[in-house]
Amino acid sequence: MSVALDSATGALLAQIRDGGGKPLCEQTIDEVRARVTASSEMLAGTLVEVGSIVDRAIEVAGRSIPLRIYTPSGEQRGPIPVVLFFHGGGFVAGSLDTHAPAARYLCQNANAIVVAVGYRKSPEHRFPAAVDDALAATEWAATHAGAFGGDGTRLAVAGDSAGGNLSAVVCQLAKERRAPRIAFQALFYPLVDFTLASSPSRSQYGGGDFFLSNRDMEWFREQYLASPTDANDPRVSPLLAPDVKGLPPALIIAAGCDVLRDEGNEYAARLREAGVPVEYRCFEGTIHAFMSFCGAIPLGREALALAASRLRAALE
Repeated sequence: MSVALDSATGALLAQIRDGGGKPLCEQTIDEVRARVTASSEMLAGTLVEVGSIVDRAIEVAGRSIPLRIYTPSGEQRGPIPVVLFFHGGGFVAGSLDTHAPAARYLCQNANAIVVAVGYRKSPEHRFPAAVDDALAATEWAATHAGAFGGDGTRLAVAGDSAGGNLSAVVCQLAKERRAPRIAFQALFYPLVDFTLASSPSRSQYGGGDFFLSNRDMEWFREQYLASPTDANDPRVSPLLAPDVKGLPPALIIAAGCDVLRDEGNEYAARLREAGVPVEYRCFEGTIHAFMSFCGAIPLGREALALAASRLRAALE
């Protein structure tokens, strides 16, 4: 089946094909991490200036969680909202550095303090390490927001791919615990079903010609989970949660040529059926991670602008 690719996306895919190299799922952990880092440096585009950036770490249950706190420029009247940001990378790759461009953009354009979380990665730290870190960082930010100029009562989460997974999971866990109160969730092409159930988008776009393949997803799952049965845990596959009523309003951004497209749409439908306000926006003709490739795919900047506007409106 022919696919009407966005012209910039088509050019980037052609560049990737011409560059050769092994499929992601055939690379070592170090090679995958290096590839993600190099891609972010080359394709992120112009960095948005913010007011300040502070690196710090919090100690939780005998472990240290790195954070990077972005504060927007401009005069502020009192404490401002806080957005927890969880980076993508299949729970294996990605870092505070690779996703700094997105964090900067959301900070300045949503007029919010963005707390980016350097959660533990697999396979060195398998599930539920990343979930535990994401939840602990969210709870810390809600409690200590005043110390860095934030308003812990106006809290949102955001993340791409694996980070979208963590954002959705944190919202579900916070609802169960009745704290902290999260006002909004912005999920960018989220992974919400790690059972890797069949779907039209997996069938059409999972062969390896559209950046992220089904084999890649299987490889990421092998690194993240100690047991394949863990994929049925809602903390791994939030789509499988038995009850999604009462979750925060959501923006779910998808890519039309992404193996994860259909599960994102299905999660949006589940939220909507449960009475949760949700906006689902699919950017047709582009690929997974397109927001990280703003320098090459202008649709990525358009999607970031949409997310920033929705976060700002929800938190004001």
